[in-house]
Amino acid sequence: MSSVSSSEPSEKLLSQVVLGISLSSLILLTISGNVLVCLAVCASRRLRCLTNCFIVSLAITDLLLGLLVLPFSALSLLSDEWLLGPDFCNLYICMDVMLCTASILNLLAISVDRYLAVTMPLRYASVVLPWRVAMVMACVWTVSIAVSFLPIQMGWNTPDGKVQNHRPEDSDKECKFELNRPYVLIDSLFTFYLPLVAMCWTYLRILRIARAQAKRIISARPACTTTSYTRRNNSPTRTTVVSSVTAVALREHKATVTLAAVIGAFVVCWLPYFIMFTVMGLREQLEQGTLYSVVLWLGYANSALNPVLYAALNRDFRSAYARLLKCRCPSYNGWRTRQPSPTVTAAGQELTEVTLLCGHTPTTCRAGQADKDLMLQEVSSSSTTATVQLANGTATTDLNGSERFC
Repeated sequence: MSSVSSSEPSEKLLSQVVLGISLSSLILLTISGNVLVCLAVCASRRLRCLTNCFIVSLAITDLLLGLLVLPFSALSLLSDEWLLGPDFCNLYICMDVMLCTASILNLLAISVDRYLAVTMPLRYASVVLPWRVAMVMACVWTVSIAVSFLPIQMGWNTPDGKVQNHRPEDSDKECKFELNRPYVLIDSLFTFYLPLVAMCWTYLRILRIARAQAKRIISARPACTTTSYTRRNNSPTRTTVVSSVTAVALREHKATVTLAAVIGAFVVCWLPYFIMFTVMGLREQLEQGTLYSVVLWLGYANSALNPVLYAALNRDFRSAYARLLKCRCPSYNGWRTRQPSPTVTAAGQELTEVTLLCGHTPTTCRAGQADKDLMLQEVSSSSTTATVQLANGTATTDLNGSERFC
C-alpha cells in the first residue's frame, strides 16, 4: 500500500511538469510568432500596405492574448486555484473574452477583405480606403469591449444579476466565469456563429471563383506535351514542355488546400469551445473541469496558428521572416525573388495566389500575359521543378509555389 501511495504524488508531479512545459511552449509560440509578424511589417517596406492592416491587427490581438491572458490561465490550471484575488479575476476574464472576440472578428475582417479583392479587383482600391479600414478595426474593438468589460463588470452575465466573484459567498480562491441564457446567446451568436457562417461563405465564394477561372483557362488553352532528352553534367535529363494549363491547375489545387486549412483550423480550434459554452450557458452553470480546460486551450491554440496561416503563406512575409531570422535559403544565395506569374481571367483581371490567400490588391494585366510555356524538368524522381521561358531570363518554380529568377 505504501508503494502505491508514494507513486501517486510522483505521477501527479510528472503530469504537472509535462502540462507546464506544454502550456509554456504554446505561450512562447503565440508570443514569438505574433511578434515576428509585427517586426516583419516594420522591417519590410513591401509589407507596409493597407491590406496588411488586418494581419497586423490580428497579430497584436493574439500577442496581447499571449502576454496578458495565457500566463494567468496556465497559472490557474497548474495550481488548481486562483491566487490573485476577485478584482483581478474579473479583469482577467474581461481581457480573455475581449481579446478572443477581437481575434475572431479580425479573422472575419480578413476573409471579407480577401473576398472583396477577388470579386471586385478593379474597384478594390477605391472601396477599401484607409478610413474604412480604421472604421472596421474600431468596430472590432467596440464589439469586443461591449461583450466583455461592460456586461461582466455590470453583472449582466450572471443568473442573479450580481457581479461575479464579489458576493459574500464567493471564495477568493476561485475565479468563476458565470453565465446566463441572454448573455450566452448574444455573445456566441455575434462573436462566433455569425462570423463562422460569413467566413465559410466568403472562402467558398473565393474558391468557387478560382475554380471557375481555372476551368475557363484550361478549356480555352488545351494542354500539349512534348518530350525531349538532353544531356547536362554528363547525365541524361528528360525535359517535358507543358502549356500554362498545368500551372493553373497546380495553383488552383494549392489554393483549395490552403483555404481548407484556414477555415479548418478556425473551426477545429473554436467550435468545440463555443458548443460547450452555449450548452453550459443555456443550463446557466459553468463546470470548469478538465474538458472545459481542454477546449479552452484548443481555442487559445488558434492564436499560435494565425501567424502561420495568415502571414507565412504570403511570399513577402516569408522573405521578411527569412531576413529577420537570417536564414540562408536559395532565394538569397544569388537568386532574386519574383512574384508569382499571374493567371489572367477572361476579363483581363489578375487572380494570383497572393490575391487568393494573402489579401493583396489585384492588378490588371494584358490578356495573354500568362500564356507562357512551362518546362517540367525531372532530374530525379524525387525532385521536380517547373521552368518558365522568358525573354530576359529563366524563372524556376517549385511545385509548392516558390519562384526564383536568375
